[in-house]
Amino acid sequence: MANIRAIHSVGNSIVTYLRNTYPDSAGGAAMPACEFALMSMAELAAPPDDNNRLALSLYRITVNEHMRQQRPDRASAEQPAPLGLDLHFLLSAWGGTAPDEQLPLAWALRQLYLHPILDASSLSPEAGWASDEVIQIIPAELSNEDLMRIWDALEPSYRLSVSYIARLVRIDPDPAADARPVVASRFTHGAQRPGSAR
Repeated sequence: MANIRAIHSVGNSIVTYLRNTYPDSAGGAAMPACEFALMSMAELAAPPDDNNRLALSLYRITVNEHMRQQRPDRASAEQPAPLGLDLHFLLSAWGGTAPDEQLPLAWALRQLYLHPILDASSLSPEAGWASDEVIQIIPAELSNEDLMRIWDALEPSYRLSVSYIARLVRIDPDPAADARPVVASRFTHGAQRPGSAR
């Protein structure tokens, strides 16, 4: 489990992994120079520059259906279960030519296919990940209609994009308030003394 920085940590870790493993050449030919960026939806909507780029943007967060069903009753549990989230990312290619756009994206698709697991050694440390924590990166089925709706809401024209889901991101519940627990109660029973306040 991790703290509330986990959501940002996952996206940042994916981008860092791709940036650090991007090759100078592949298949006997040079690869185009490419930047890798974790971008907000607002940044994605801004007019692009002329640099070749693979942009990873978080466009949706959902509560994991299996974790939702396992959540214990707060009234009876000393500690609530962790919040389990699935993170929905859009990986978009920005390039002035077909090779500049397609080669980095094809390479990234292959990398995430061959290495779909981020473990604690691959995740950025600010989220306080547990040593046995793993995040799985899987391709997502995003319909053409849903994809077009996302890009219609943004200012730039459509860019070649692929969707992924990162699961399972477990966020620790906040610690209980620093109040001392009730360990004993005293009740008295008897007739009220004359003149005592009611």
